Amino acid sequence: MTTDTQTHRFEAEVQDLMRLMIHSLYTEKDIFLRELISNASDACDKRRIEALTDATVLPEGTDLGIVLSVDAEARTLSVSDNGIGMSREDLVENLGTIARSGTRAFLEQLKSKDSGNAADLIGQFGVGFYSAFMVADEVEVISRRAGADNAWRWCSRADGTYTVEAAERDEVGTTVTLHMKPAAVGEDADGEPDFLQDWTLGSTVKRHSDFVEHPITLGYKTLNSRKPLWSRPAKEVTAEEHADFYRHLAYDMEPPAKVVHVKAEVPVEFTALLYIPKGKRPDFLEAGTPTSKIALYVRRVLIMADCSDLLPPWLRFVRGVVECPDLPLNVSRQTLQANPITRRIQKHLVSKVLGALGELLAEDRASYGVFFEHHGRMLKEGVYQGADDDNRLSRLCLFARSNGPETTTLPEYVERMVEGQEAIWTLAGMDRATAAASPHLEAFRAKGVEVLLMTDSVDEWMLQRLSEFEGTPLQAADQGEVDLGTEEEKAARAAKCEGHEDLLTALQAALDAHVSEVRFSSRLKDSAAVLVNAEGGASAAMERLMRDIHGSEMPTSKRILELNPDHPVVAYLEGRRATAEGLADAAQLLYGQALVAEGSPVPDPAAFARLVTELLVGRTN
Repeated sequence: MTTDTQTHRFEAEVQDLMRLMIHSLYTEKDIFLRELISNASDACDKRRIEALTDATVLPEGTDLGIVLSVDAEARTLSVSDNGIGMSREDLVENLGTIARSGTRAFLEQLKSKDSGNAADLIGQFGVGFYSAFMVADEVEVISRRAGADNAWRWCSRADGTYTVEAAERDEVGTTVTLHMKPAAVGEDADGEPDFLQDWTLGSTVKRHSDFVEHPITLGYKTLNSRKPLWSRPAKEVTAEEHADFYRHLAYDMEPPAKVVHVKAEVPVEFTALLYIPKGKRPDFLEAGTPTSKIALYVRRVLIMADCSDLLPPWLRFVRGVVECPDLPLNVSRQTLQANPITRRIQKHLVSKVLGALGELLAEDRASYGVFFEHHGRMLKEGVYQGADDDNRLSRLCLFARSNGPETTTLPEYVERMVEGQEAIWTLAGMDRATAAASPHLEAFRAKGVEVLLMTDSVDEWMLQRLSEFEGTPLQAADQGEVDLGTEEEKAARAAKCEGHEDLLTALQAALDAHVSEVRFSSRLKDSAAVLVNAEGGASAAMERLMRDIHGSEMPTSKRILELNPDHPVVAYLEGRRATAEGLADAAQLLYGQALVAEGSPVPDPAAFARLVTELLVGRTN
């Protein structure tokens, strides 16, 4: 075992981290105490969880807690806990290897945020410990890991280096000692809070950490109420308390858009406090998180900090806690998955969350729109995964529309359907602008029929499940036959198509490698041509998505090329066919412009560009 002092150098980013943190958060120095207490509380939770499978980790009669100690003469503030503790390797990995704490992502976020938001960034990126250097010019950590016989000391002055050496500590746990800067203890405060004063520490704990379950003591006084918010009557919990607790759970600067407080007794007794976010939390939190994250308590004992079985993955944007006295204290993830109590809780919570989202949609459409912009794709995942048998989930989805800039729900769309309309029309596209400009919409616009623009990558998957909504079928505007005209209009179009059979046959021969059929269209009013999917075939958007996922080796299916019988291009093509001059090139141009119009790549860009140039030269000569 290494016992002598070893000096290590932080990675190059540490100086940038310290400088940005100190200068960006100088107006909110008290958050350092919130972060150190949060770390201490987590350590206590980890020791209790490990004790569920190894009783020696937490001997009977051991009370977990957090102690604040002040030495005014030495100008130090200590935060101690009897949690799980850290080994030498833990200290180096958690406090010395800065990159592990998400520093690069934190720095990028911090540089793009104003100082008002910065205070809530440090916790979410796991760098909260380093906020201690806002008030201290030296930080010392002495820790002993549960099960170990020896302790270790970590120390740094934020000068780019830290030391690690053997130390003495009688009990398991960690003590963080801050050697305070003069400006943080009243000697040069100039109106700044004095963090060596009991009143300052007490008010700071009350403001930021009152909900922490473990007692936080200073001298003989417990500073926090310790009464969990979810155990109190809903009407007694203030919006400020909810905002603080939600920030603790999600590291989100914004207060939640909706609070779901559940107390159930039949058929299962449990209490839940869930939060629905206003907007998007940082990508750092969402990356690689395909499951829900709800803390599970059993009789006030934290069993799992991130339980993935209490809500389905498509509600993973929800944060909160569930306490269920009916579950055993030693419940494991494996037994939890098979436990019928878990399934009942999940069913109840899903219903409550969807109900709360429905209320938000009805009460504040603007706020719901912001929420859906960031988290709506997860609700669409739920539709695709088969959670929408009663259409309750699809009723909450918002879609872009062809008839205006506002989004719409499916019930709103159905209310606006024109007389005689029998389907909910949809059109997939890369983005709203491309989809809104699609030639597929021309006939729909002419008839005043609205089309839902499906521009999210998950939409195509969702539509594989969502084939109808409350009895009204959903139908793709770029698939199969579409004819919105009257009988008279259909007869007139049929007459215009007569006599062009040879042209269609010639175009089909010229484009046989690319299209399955060439036919006249009832969709088009202004454009010359458009590509259509066969009934039940994959859309161009789906094919692009599959190529992005699986690579360029994914085959492209042949589609149908439809011509506008009213467009002058038909006469032009007939002239080319009659003179046997350049029909094949004209067909390639027509096919290429149809691809460009829908946002798809042409198969041979160089050849397409050459044909366009030749066409331009021919027109100028």
